[in-house]
Amino acid sequence: MPKAKGKSRRHKYSYNLNRKRLYRSARRRAAPRIACSHIRHAWDPSKSVAQNLAEMGLSEDPNKALPIPKKLVSGVEAESSGQQSGKKIVRKPYVVNEMEYEASLPEKKSNTLSRDLIDYVQYMIQNHGENYKEMARDEKNYYQDTPKQIKRKINVYKNFYPEEYKEFMASLKPEKMDVQ
Repeated sequence: MPKAKGKSRRHKYSYNLNRKRLYRSARRRAAPRIACSHIRHAWDPSKSVAQNLAEMGLSEDPNKALPIPKKLVSGVEAESSGQQSGKKIVRKPYVVNEMEYEASLPEKKSNTLSRDLIDYVQYMIQNHGENYKEMARDEKNYYQDTPKQIKRKINVYKNFYPEEYKEFMASLKPEKMDVQ
């Protein structure tokens, strides 16, 4: 069976092709990626980035929004001419208001432990108390944690769920009194 034509030929690199220009034009055509949902919903694709941000009351350049005043030799601030004359009208103030409201909300506590880890720690405390060397030798220590690793896991549980830990310790005390 014969070979396909052109496959055995060595391909030459084209030195005259400007690849930078091709890359730049592809980047220019791509729409901007907007992370904030408030901005994304208020965005008008027919307008430029500067126009869209100006309508929302946002700035595209932080150096122009809050300019650093240039000081003269005598210590008096130089007056900027023309910066305050071009005030822009904010047509979509709700975007900034929603963003400020979202920023003012308290941050949700995302520190959680898996149910398996909580059960493991409770089992170890229930059967061994504060004896970490015994815990390391326990058959339920599947991951072969060292005594220090087990102690660290128990401390993490204490810090993440202090109320639950207190209730758990309180529930253990009557059991110990019944045994004695």
